[in-house]
Formats: sequence, structure tokens, C-alpha cells
Amino acid sequence: MKVCIPTRDNNGMEGAVEQHFGKAPTYTILDTDSGEVFVIPNTSDHMGGVDLPPELLRKNGVEIMLCGGLGYKAVKMFESCGIDVFVGAGGKVQDAIEAWKAGQLHNASAENTCAEHDHHDHHH
Repeated sequence: MKVCIPTRDNNGMEGAVEQHFGKAPTYTILDTDSGEVFVIPNTSDHMGGVDLPPELLRKNGVEIMLCGGLGYKAVKMFESCGIDVFVGAGGKVQDAIEAWKAGQLHNASAENTCAEHDHHDHHH
């Protein structure tokens, strides 16, 4: 299974998780079966490319996406591409993967992301 994390750099498992999904310069993808890690540049429309991020990731075989948080619309977009989204990721890629494996991340698809903003209130 391929798991993707939006990242700020291309340091693989040591990479920093980018909290703002659309602004992530890179996406780090882990193949949980082979343990292989690869980093792809964000070539989506935010960055002057053509595909939307879910389409870009789907082309790369991604099934799960871990991130800090994501709007309801974006979650729906991922769902329509067959990608499950988990929120609450932070720190390094390794931390995000471990939290996900331990069941500590919330499945964004399972909860109503627009209504549930009180338990993860990030004040900007």
C-alpha cells in the first residue's frame, strides 16, 4: 500500500510534514509493502502544473494520505480519487507514519471535517 505525506523537502522519512497541504513543495510516498520511499515534486495546479493533487497522487498509486489537516472539499476530492485521508500528522514523515500505524490519526473521510474544528483548533 502506498501512503503519501505532503512535505517541505525531499529528506524521505526524515522530511518535515508540511501543514498546509496545497503549499507542500514535495510529496513523500512510502510503499508499506516494500519499505521503499520516494519523493515527488508537487506539480499540481497550485504550483503551475496541470493535475489537481489527488489526480497527481492517484497516478502514483497512492491509497492513503496523511496530513495536518484538510478542508472538506479537498477530502471529498481525494475520496473521489479513491484516496483515504487521515489528519493530525505532524513532525517528520516517520512520526506521521508511526502515528498512523498506531491509530492516532483521524480518518477525515469518516468524520465531517467542516463541523469538527474544535478538537484541532489551530489559531493562525
